[in-house]
Amino acid sequence: MVVDIAGIQMNASWKNVLAVEFQKPYFAEIKKFLLLEKESWQVVYPKWPDIFNAFNLTPFDKVRVVILWQDPYHGEWEAHGLCFSVQDGVKQPPSLKNIFKELQDDLWIVPPKTWNLTKRAQQGVFLLNASLTVRKDQPNSHKDIGWHIFTDAVIKEISDKKNGVIFLLRWAFAQKKKELIDTSRHIIILYLSVHIHHLSQFISDFLAVNIFPG
Repeated sequence: MVVDIAGIQMNASWKNVLAVEFQKPYFAEIKKFLLLEKESWQVVYPKWPDIFNAFNLTPFDKVRVVILWQDPYHGEWEAHGLCFSVQDGVKQPPSLKNIFKELQDDLWIVPPKTWNLTKRAQQGVFLLNASLTVRKDQPNSHKDIGWHIFTDAVIKEISDKKNGVIFLLRWAFAQKKKELIDTSRHIIILYLSVHIHHLSQFISDFLAVNIFPG
C-alpha cells in the first residue's frame, strides 16, 4: 500500500519534515491496520480527522515544548488528538484527574477550569501521544501497530532540527524516550518536585501560565 501524503490531514510544515517516514513500509501498515479496524466496525479514537490534531495545532516551527504520553483517552468522545486534553463538555478522565492532583501536590498548581488544551497547543506546546489511536475502552490497544516508530521519529526530528525545546518527560513511559533527545541542545525535565528548589518555581510558573489554562 502506498500512502498518499497529500491525503494526510497534517500541517504542511510537518509533512515536509516527515516526508521520508510517510514512505516507509511501517507507515503503510499503520494505514492498512486502521482501515481494517474501520471495516470490522471497531470504534477507534480519536476520530479520523483528529488523529494528527497535535501536528495541525502546533506547526513544526512553532514547537517550544513537548509533552509525551502513551496513547489517547479511550472513553467515548474524550480523545481529540492532544495528550492530556479532552474536548469541552466531556467529563475529565480519572487518569487526567490524578495527573493534576500530582501537579497540585508537587507545585501547588490549581487545576484548570477547562481540560481542553487546544489553546496551549496553538501557543507551541506539542501534546504528543506515542500511539496516535486506540480502540474504545482498550488502552494501549494500538501500541504495536507502528505508531511508536513514527512518534520516535517525530521526537528525533525535533531534537535534530530545533534548539532550546523543553521536553517534559515526567512519567516513566516518557522517560524511555530520553535517548532520542540531544541534551546539549534541549532541556529535559524528568521530575517535578518541590525538593528540586532551583527548578521548582520555574516549572510551576511555566506549567501554570504557559501550558494549562487557568
